[in-house]
Amino acid sequence: MGVAFCGKGDVGMSDLRADLLQFCRIMSGHAPQLRHLRKADAPQEGFDMNIHARDMDRQPTRSDAEAALALLRRWAGDVSPEEVATLDPLVSRLIPGQEVSNYPALARAYPEDFAVDEAYKASMPDLQNGPSSLIRGAKQQIQHVGISNFRLPIRFRTRDNGDLTLETSVTGTVSLEAEKKGINMSRIMRTFYKHAEETFSFEVIERALDAYKSDLDSFDARIQMRFSFPMKVQSLRSGLQGYQYYDIALELVESAGVRKKIVHLDYVYSSTCPCSLELSEHARQFRGQLATPHSQRSVARISVLVEDGPILWFEDLIERARAAVPTETQVMVKREDEQAFAELNAANPIFVEDAARLFTEQLQLEPRVSDFRVIASHQESLHSHDAVSVLTEGATFATESLDPRLFASLFHVG
Repeated sequence: MGVAFCGKGDVGMSDLRADLLQFCRIMSGHAPQLRHLRKADAPQEGFDMNIHARDMDRQPTRSDAEAALALLRRWAGDVSPEEVATLDPLVSRLIPGQEVSNYPALARAYPEDFAVDEAYKASMPDLQNGPSSLIRGAKQQIQHVGISNFRLPIRFRTRDNGDLTLETSVTGTVSLEAEKKGINMSRIMRTFYKHAEETFSFEVIERALDAYKSDLDSFDARIQMRFSFPMKVQSLRSGLQGYQYYDIALELVESAGVRKKIVHLDYVYSSTCPCSLELSEHARQFRGQLATPHSQRSVARISVLVEDGPILWFEDLIERARAAVPTETQVMVKREDEQAFAELNAANPIFVEDAARLFTEQLQLEPRVSDFRVIASHQESLHSHDAVSVLTEGATFATESLDPRLFASLFHVG
């Protein structure tokens, strides 16, 4: 193939562009049936390009490429970036200064009337359902993958047969086999929304879990629902009532074909230090010195594995906690209530070890509960650190490692 470039600046730009495009096609091996360009075909005093068909099978040389590149850059200097882009997006990247700006002119207005049909959806890429060759990192099973904290209003039934609609944070996860790239996470939300209008119980959660296990073709799965449950409580002496809010989570876990129903409750109470109480009384008795024992807001996170059978109502679990440690923080308080609360704390001084055992004592009396865990945190007013304890019964909650942020998550702020 012989190529000759010559001519002056009065060559017609359309002829130059046509010859350039034809040459680029030849260089890239994508030329159609080519005509033989003769000297007589070129504009006079202009551009002459001879392409000899008998040389078509010859591999282009570096000199050929350098000549084409020089011609390309010369042409690009006299036209708009849009015209450069329409020549060929790949070739146009060779133009100095046009590496980024050489995209075709794209529509910038949102297409309000565009409708997606099945053919268009079928053409869209879906990387998460791609082959295992797309997996990055170790090809191992993932125990939990999904979405956390999508929120929606959910109806829950109370013990007195009333319904409450509460803002609920939902976490949904499934297992992922080693040879699968990923999951379509929106399916978890779409599946859950199919049940969102029902009054929730563990039975409804099980139906939702069955559905998204099927949709995502997974073996193991988990749903957790967190909400703040209101319960009206009586003041100690004034007769006033107010709503106490309890952080509750329902969790349904399926692993290796075994399902577990778990309820988590955060119970907030006041803890008066027994040692500080005795020291304060000692100062009064021996030195006539007024002293007050230290007490602090404290939190117990009670987690229970629920047995099949009669319903364990949220109110039942709250009352078990209150029976164990009666110094629950108050809602409506007048002076007589505040005095009563001081007396109640003095009658029930409690170390963090005592708290774990007192909650355990009540849980052991509850036939609807099997395994359980009690985490207590006394957020000290005397010390700059907290006092904590963990007590478990049964295999469900037994673990040698604790989340480093576990105790920090027990703070309840107003």
